[in-house]
Amino acid sequence: MTRLSNYTELTAYMDRLGLFHMDLTLGRMEAFWNARGRPTVPVVHVVGTNGKGSTSSFLTSLARAHGQKVGTFTSPHFVSPRERILVNRRMLSRDDWLTLGNEILSVPGGEELTYFEFQTCLAMLAFERARVDLAVMEAGLGGRFDATNVFRPELTLFTPMGLDHEKILGPTLTDIARDKAGAIHEGGVALTGPQDPEAIIQLQERAEKVRARLVYAVDAAGPVDGVRLGLRGIHQTSNARLALAGWRWFAAGHSLRTDHATEVFGLESTFLPGRFQFVELDGQEIILDGAHNAHAMAALSAALRADNIRPGKVVFACLRDKNLTDMLPFIRSFSDGPILVPAMKGERAADNRAIAEAIGGKAEASESLEAALEQGSDIDGPTLVCGSLYLLAEFYILNPRFLTA
Repeated sequence: MTRLSNYTELTAYMDRLGLFHMDLTLGRMEAFWNARGRPTVPVVHVVGTNGKGSTSSFLTSLARAHGQKVGTFTSPHFVSPRERILVNRRMLSRDDWLTLGNEILSVPGGEELTYFEFQTCLAMLAFERARVDLAVMEAGLGGRFDATNVFRPELTLFTPMGLDHEKILGPTLTDIARDKAGAIHEGGVALTGPQDPEAIIQLQERAEKVRARLVYAVDAAGPVDGVRLGLRGIHQTSNARLALAGWRWFAAGHSLRTDHATEVFGLESTFLPGRFQFVELDGQEIILDGAHNAHAMAALSAALRADNIRPGKVVFACLRDKNLTDMLPFIRSFSDGPILVPAMKGERAADNRAIAEAIGGKAEASESLEAALEQGSDIDGPTLVCGSLYLLAEFYILNPRFLTA
């Protein structure tokens, strides 16, 4: 049996599992929890393509505002894996991670788990140990076979679904939505935000097949347009409304009191880095947004227009498995100024020179994120940094103070 001595050994062990190794089955997770014993923590599962992290954060903040102890599991992280697992918005200590990691490895099947499965199990063990009132579990990829789907949730929230991870989930929105709809459990309850017709059809068919109840967020909560949301951007109104509907449904099921003033406070005090986040660095206003597919780019474009913001320049990079072609019209439209494409670290990073050539016009390759930020720093208007959460991670490694509120 593997026994880890410190947090550094734990992170090295997880790295060896392979951050991007995917084997979409639930067999290992089922075997682990059957051997260990099923957790009894109340779970709300958040599934979708875009807006999962924002919706999870809104829901966490709403529940905390009403006095609930909340565990939140999200991905990916920016600087440290510890960002993925929060109890009342606080990271676990390194010692806690080590203890829980060794507990996983002591259970039959623990050493067979993939990177994401290992962290999903660690999160649930942490939440069980902390005796949280609610565990908000964000799906990593897909729905039906995502590691987070091994827990039977009290409620499943569906954020907008769009084209992403097509090589894994399927080439069409129908394929992707069918996989994500697989997260609806027999006799369960699902709440959905706005969806394209193809996605709605898959949700309806899955709900009917497993005799689950499908509820539309607009029927469970009113609009939040008058609330100064903690996360900026017009697209966040639908994420906040979905979270509010989810909170009210959860509260009703647990006989918890909820009131308007506390709901407003919860929505206004929500924080999540990298989602239309405005920061100032060396006198330069920077907008950090993790939009990394066409669906998210459209939301970012709408947010910029709604706030009448015209970036002076754009810093863009993406992973090579993303559909750059569909993002190109948005990237070109964001600014009249230069579009700088820094070389990004990591084996999944796309070639920055090829990206710049594909964008054309005022796009040019830059040797690093730092160089891209420095170039044209005297241009009027904010700098928009977008295209990949991994690009944003490089920014936060250089400027970690912006990771917290």
